[in-house]
This record gives sequence, structure tokens and C-alpha cells, in this order.
Amino acid sequence: MKQKRIPSNLFIILAVIGLVVVLSLLRYSDAAEDLPLPTATPMVLGDYAGYQIVNRFPHDADCYTQGLFYLDGFLYESCGLYGKSDLRKVAFEDGKILEQVELEAQFFAEGLTHLDGLLYQLTWQEGTAFVYNLEDFEPLGRFSYSTEGWGLTTDGAALILSDGSNKLFWLDPSTGFSLKETHVTWKEHPIEYLNELEFINGEIFANIYLSDQIARIDPETGVVLTMLDLSGLRPTENMEVQGEVLNGIAYDEAGDRLFVTGKNWPWLYEIHLIPIEEPAPSL
Repeated sequence: MKQKRIPSNLFIILAVIGLVVVLSLLRYSDAAEDLPLPTATPMVLGDYAGYQIVNRFPHDADCYTQGLFYLDGFLYESCGLYGKSDLRKVAFEDGKILEQVELEAQFFAEGLTHLDGLLYQLTWQEGTAFVYNLEDFEPLGRFSYSTEGWGLTTDGAALILSDGSNKLFWLDPSTGFSLKETHVTWKEHPIEYLNELEFINGEIFANIYLSDQIARIDPETGVVLTMLDLSGLRPTENMEVQGEVLNGIAYDEAGDRLFVTGKNWPWLYEIHLIPIEEPAPSL
């Protein structure tokens, strides 16, 4: 039986169709490369916000929490007090300590953050920041700064430090030199006692020491965008000691999860923020 001959013009048609498809794919690829990368959506909150508890996890009640952050499924924590200060990596689901470095007794550990594979840990009145390798906690050096050290975070380029006043200081991570400072205000009044810090979606969250409040701050202007009221979260067993207050903010960017804890608290809370009316003043 004779095979049917394929008309020569059919080859031309098929070739033209193939070329059109290839050019279309190339145009789509170029357009995709020009698309902007997705950015985090700013939180839609008013002047005040409260919380809902999503989950809670065990937390070492012997840790006087001074610094906290979340990274790749683990919590990293700086625990304070003279003679008890340390740096630790924690499995947040059960609170198990996976890695730990103790500080010498003359140092009171404070804020903690990470940048470019390094850990930075402040001390309170000693004017010394310690630098470690993120992977194995190997000490790599230290630098000095001229203020007290309270909270610490980063915007991805500089370290951001609080010293218990209403100021935030941007530091060069290689030298500790101050690059700039911002004065934080709430309704045009200075907010003192800024403590533990966390950089979240382009904003700074700051614990206000000896209170149940966290300030959500515009880092460019220093204006507090929202005052977070976390009243009622402090465990009953921590009420008797004045200093065992809310302190410790960690954010899981990939999972959009916000965690908070406090000094010597037995729990780490995952919370969801919700807008509220102005809370009644505490008596």
C-alpha cells in the first residue's frame, strides 16, 4: 500500500506555528522577570490593638528573657541577670535547649539579633556586644558602644539598639559606631523604656519595660503607629515579681506568625493582633 505524501506547505505551516509558540514563551519569560517581587502587606491596625491567643508553647521559666528571635524553625534567646546570662538555641515546640553558651559572671546579657550569618548579643551596662557564628555559636569577637544595651534588632543592613530611653540607635555591625538615631513618640510625646525589639515587615516592634504594651514604630519617623495592649497575657505565677514582665518578640516571616513571652515566663505565646478601642487605664 502506498504511503500518503504530506504536502510540503504543511511543513511550512507547522514551522510557523512553532516559531509563534517559542516567541510567545520568550515574551512571557521576559515579562515575568520584570514583575516586582511580592512584598509583605502592612498590618491594618488603628491606634490600638489587642490580641487573640493562637497557640502556646513551653518556655524555660529560668530564662530572664532579654532578646528573642525566630529563624528557620528555631528560637534564639538571650537570657539575662548577672551570673545567669547565656545565649541559646531552642526548639520552640517543646522548649528544649539545643545549644547554649554561658557568659562570664560580670556580664548581664541583653538584646539579640542575627545578620549575615552572625549573632549579635548586647550586654546591659558593660558596653560590650558579643559576636558569634550563627551555626555553631563560636565566639568571633566583640565591640563596644557608648550607651546602655537593652533591645537589639536589624533592618538587614544596620543593627538597631534601644537603651531604655525613647531613642533608637542604628549601629554599624562591624564597628558598633552609631550611624543615626531616632526619637520615638506616641501622640507627640516621648515614649521611654523601649526594650526588646523586633523588625517586622519594615516596622519596629518594641516592648515597653514594666508594662503590658508593645509599640509598633515607623522606623523613619519614630512615630508609634499602634500601641499593642497585651494585658492579661502575663501568667499568674509571674505577677508577684515586678520585673517578670512581658519581654520577648519573635516573628516567623515565612509563616506570618508572631510570638511573645516574658522574663521567667513558663509559656511562649503565638498571638494574632486585632484592632481595639482605646483600653481603659489600669489602676
